Amino acid sequence: MKFSIGVLCAVLFSMCGFNAANAAEGNYPKGEWVSLFNGKDLNGWTPKIRYYEPGDNNGDTFRVRDGLLQVRYDGGGYKKFGEKFGHLFYKDSFSNYRFRVEYRFVGEQCPEGPGWATRNSGVMIHGQDPKTMAKDQDFPVSIEVQLLGGNGKDTRTTSNLCTPGTNVVMNGELKLEHCINATSKTYHGEQWVTAEIEVHNNEVIRHLLDGEVVLEYNKPQLDERDDAAKKLIKDGELMLAGGTISLQSESHPIDFRKVEIMVLEE
Repeated sequence: MKFSIGVLCAVLFSMCGFNAANAAEGNYPKGEWVSLFNGKDLNGWTPKIRYYEPGDNNGDTFRVRDGLLQVRYDGGGYKKFGEKFGHLFYKDSFSNYRFRVEYRFVGEQCPEGPGWATRNSGVMIHGQDPKTMAKDQDFPVSIEVQLLGGNGKDTRTTSNLCTPGTNVVMNGELKLEHCINATSKTYHGEQWVTAEIEVHNNEVIRHLLDGEVVLEYNKPQLDERDDAAKKLIKDGELMLAGGTISLQSESHPIDFRKVEIMVLEE
């Protein structure tokens, strides 16, 4: 049986994801910001929503309106949220880059969305290919840069780290906590926030807000305790040096008006 390179990379993510990322990055000008969102449609992006196949955009969850990439739950597919966590994957993988989004939380949370997901979304990096996700898998194996909004009074940092199926090293110590807070301020209301991520393969990842580093860590890797991650481990190799980028749907409406990447020199 013959397999294409793309199919092999989807199956053997942890082995060839890095090479695939390098190949994709060769198509982008080094050191220049490039928009991954054209402001008109979702060309280049693939939704993967829990309980649905890749490409099935249940309830028009991810949409483009008035030049904004929106996440919404009013399209008929959500009488209640039902833990239908979703992710919108960009078509290429990356390993050495800067990535930034301008986002804002708007409106009210979808009925029966979990309390922790109020004004909660994220950018998933070093992620698996959506074609390798189980139909009922809630989150891709990835590193999550968690985007959070305040409730108007309490402190709630953003650009935190969450680790679905992964671990990282901080200050020389392997961190097994699922989420680690950044040192950011709290962003209340429906203001636009610019979040940036600086990624250097398997070496270092930094979260930045307003040009300041609010979190930094090293050696992103698969968590061999996690069932989804176990399927991606090949020949005992845990380290992640690249992967997909996706935007999250976690039950609260959010807008993105800029989604940009700058591929860096090695």
